[in-house]
Formats: sequence, structure tokens, C-alpha cells
Amino acid sequence: MLIPVTTLPRASLGRVLEELGTTLLDVVCGDVERADDIGGIVIHDPLDEPELPENALVLGVGLHDPADLARVVTHLGRSGAAALVVREPVATDEGLVAASRASGVALLSFARGVSWTHLAGMLRTLTAGSNPYETDVTGRNGSGDLFAVANAIAALLDAPVTIEDRNSRLLAFSSRQEDVDPSRVQTILGRQVPEHYTRILEQRGVFQEIYRSDRPVFLAPLPTSDDALQPPELPRAVIAVRAGDEILGTIWVVVPEPLNEERSEALYEAAKLVATHMVWQRADADMERRLRAELLATALESGPGSPEAVRRLGLKDEPAVVLALTVVDATAGRRPPARLANERKRLTDAFAMHLSAVHPRATAALIGDVAYGILPLLPQNRHHGQAGQGGQDAEERASWIATEFLARVGSRLRPLIGVGPLSADSSSLARSRSGADRVLRVLRTGTAGQQVARLDDVHVEALLLELADLVPRGDIPSGAVARIVAYDETHQASLVETLRSWLDAFGDVAVASAAMFVHPNTFRYRLRRAAEVGCIDLSDPDARLSAMLQLRLMAIRSGPDD
Repeated sequence: MLIPVTTLPRASLGRVLEELGTTLLDVVCGDVERADDIGGIVIHDPLDEPELPENALVLGVGLHDPADLARVVTHLGRSGAAALVVREPVATDEGLVAASRASGVALLSFARGVSWTHLAGMLRTLTAGSNPYETDVTGRNGSGDLFAVANAIAALLDAPVTIEDRNSRLLAFSSRQEDVDPSRVQTILGRQVPEHYTRILEQRGVFQEIYRSDRPVFLAPLPTSDDALQPPELPRAVIAVRAGDEILGTIWVVVPEPLNEERSEALYEAAKLVATHMVWQRADADMERRLRAELLATALESGPGSPEAVRRLGLKDEPAVVLALTVVDATAGRRPPARLANERKRLTDAFAMHLSAVHPRATAALIGDVAYGILPLLPQNRHHGQAGQGGQDAEERASWIATEFLARVGSRLRPLIGVGPLSADSSSLARSRSGADRVLRVLRTGTAGQQVARLDDVHVEALLLELADLVPRGDIPSGAVARIVAYDETHQASLVETLRSWLDAFGDVAVASAAMFVHPNTFRYRLRRAAEVGCIDLSDPDARLSAMLQLRLMAIRSGPDD
């Protein structure tokens, strides 16, 4: 979940229950009116307890024993959580009720038959912090509260409403969904219209009829299943949501009969309002990405504006690691630029969600062709700060988190992640970003053979790349190495490779000759010949260092980073 860069009001726990109703959530015990707003959605993990934002709504996956629930509720109360959600059925006892009352943490039950992922998505949508009656930093009304719009339409038409996108994914729904038919219940629980229902609509040409008309279309009930216990399907009125010629989605209203002229006109006008909200949502998402990128870039500069940028990003003045993510296009530029840009945007959003699952204050944004993430991480050895073993532990954990992300995300490109050194506070984020950039540059060359690395892993390669930047291109090779290179080109010899192998093997002829698959005596002859041609004294350590650096820089300049 992306952390909002603006300070918009969030939904209270009472409003969440009002919106979702008994279709998904029910109150087991506790005061649901205590929390003014929900600070975030967090999954409870007893093996790696996450840091909770204020008034967190905690999803207790796998919790069911009353004694365990009482213990967790008490612990969450000390952390300032608002509520704990567990799967139905919930067995309560006096100890659990007392723990809920004493801790101030409400216990909610979650309907069976729907995944935790879908519930988390709905809750994040409801608690994203937008309000249609408040204005944001752009001066427009907030555009995220489609649930409020759905309730307004439902009140206008006196019927339950759902708003769906072009792919029949549920965007929002009104209250009063308890007494509708199985298809509507499955749509709400799964956040997607059931596939069999969609298939029937497509076969009957219903979508084509909806998209051709700019007025509401009445749909007779679909055939019921053979199960006599299943309630019958109900008729619906549906209208397409348009922005010009583009179909954005649809509004579905459960009604017993076709709408009269007055209600039809009301739904027609409502579709225009929904279209405005959906267009604003899309524009606001792009604007939020730009705002986040600007704030993140300012924070990573560690300049005068950094403290304010850090605050607006929801971060604190705490130890953190900067991660840099980019992708390598294996098609060598044959991929359309728009597709590459969309892939970077998709990976950035997934990266931000992955980091925020690790820490609620983590954030990420795309700056140029690199997605930077700031991940707050306390070193295990807190007395050492960013130096010593404590900082290394934090960087190793960040590397593991990055590796886990690449293992889970799918991409046709080759994602690379550089892990910067741990910064003690927000004032040293620039140092961590610089380290992540240096790592990423090494990974781009492909010489490291890795997709994730820390600066400690590739510091030699990073230094060589920076040294290559400092040396003018015409100055390498020079001296002895230049003479040996010229001899090889003229005589098709392999004296450069011989010298390189000998230096890499620290002068061990047996190892160097085996690497070149030649007899040791042949290797010794070639090495003497290289020293004669180059006029180089191989017993001189400075001469050996000069030759080794030039050979390394030659290899770098012939590589993909050239």
C-alpha cells in the first residue's frame, strides 16, 4: 500500500463496518467507535511482528483459540491498534471479552469463503484517506471515495449498487447488499464478477448492448442453478460509464423492474459523476506518483528541504536503507518505449507494496529509470548505529527483502536491485542512495552475475568503474601494456592474456598456465616474451599494479557499461 503524500482524512472503524456491513465483517466484542480513523492495514505474524501504525486494523490470519485471541488483543492494545479481524466462527469467553474491553481493541469476525487478500484490498480502499467533500493539494475534490458515490446512487434509486471497471472487477459497492442474489454476494466477496456470470452475459451479447447505449439497460434474471436451496437471481439495471468514447466501467443496480423515466435519468446523471471520479482517480494516481517522486528525490538529497520531504512521506528521523531498482531490457532497445515505461511503473508499484508490507513507513517512487525505496530498519546491534556489525545486519536483511521481492514478482525484463549502506538518520540518506547507485551501476554491467547486491559485495568493481571515469579514454592502454597490445595485434599472439592470467594468479605459473590450457614451460616462454616486448620489470610491484589496473580498465571499457 502506498503511503499518501497528502494529509487527507481516513475512514473510521465505524465507517468501515457501515460500508462493508454484515456481508464481510461483524463485531464480536469491543468498542468500534473508539478509533477516530484507521492508520493502516497490517497482517499479524507471530514469528516476525511488524511495527504497527497508530490505530492499525490487524488481520489475524490463523488465529482462533480464545486464549490466543485474548493474548494478542492485549498485546495489540499496548501498540495502539484499533481492531483485530479473525475468521468466522469465533468462540468467545469472558477472558476474551474482558481483554477486548481492557485493551480498547475491538474483535471483528470475517466471513468464510473469501480470501484475506481480497479483504485487505477492500479495507485499504476504504481507508486510503480520501473524501469526496474535501479538496486535495490540486484544488479538486477528492476522487477516491467511490464507495460514498455508490451509497449516494443507492439512496437516490433506493436499490443496492455496485460499480465495476471494464474487466468486471469490483471498484465499490453500496450498503444493503445482504438480501441480494448469489452472484452479487460472490462479486462482493471476490471483488470480481463470477466468471460463469460474465460468460453468460458475453454469450448473450449483454455487454455489447450496454456499451452501444448511453441509457440504462434492463437485464432479466439469469437462469438459476439446479440447487433448489439457492435464492433466485434478481433483475438489474446497468449503464456504461464513459469518458468521451472510452468505456471506463459500469454501474449495476438490483431492481425488480425497468427504471421509470425519472430514475433512468438519475442513473444517467450518476454515470457522469462516476466517470468524473474514475478519470480523476487515474489522473490522481499519476499525480501522486509524481509528487512522491519529487518528495523522495528531495529526501534523498539530504539538503535543506529534506526534513520536510521526509515528514510528508510519513517517515521519521530513524535508521533506514535506500534500495535502487531498475530493469535491463534484454531486447536491446527493440521493446517499445511505452511498454518499457509501463513495466517500470508496474514494478515500482509492486516494489512499494512489498516494502510497505515489511515496514508501514517504507516508501518507494520512480525517479527517471530507477525506482528508489526507503526502508526503515533498526540494526540488531543498536549501539553501533550504521557502523559495525549492527549496520551490516540491517543491510543483509534489506538484501534478503530485495531478493524475496525479485523471487515473487514476475517480469519479462531483468530487474536489478542495489542495496545502499544503512543511514543512521534522514540526514545521511544521500550517502545510502549514493551507495545504492554505485551497486546498481556494477549490476548493470553483468560482471557481478547477481540481481541483488550490497556495496560491500561489489565495492572493488564499483571502485574500478569510478577509476575508469577518471582516466581519459586515450590514456589506456599506455606504456608497457600498450606495447604488448600492439604486438598481439600485429603477430596474432596472446601475450596480453598471458600477462593477465599471471597477474590474476599472483605469479603462480602452474595455476595461470592451467587457466590458459597450455604447458607451464610454454607459459613461462610467453611471459618472458611479454616482459621483453613491453619492457616491463615484473619484479617491480608498481609495474605489476599499473599493468593490472590497465588490464582491468580495458575489460571494463569493452563491456556493456561502456
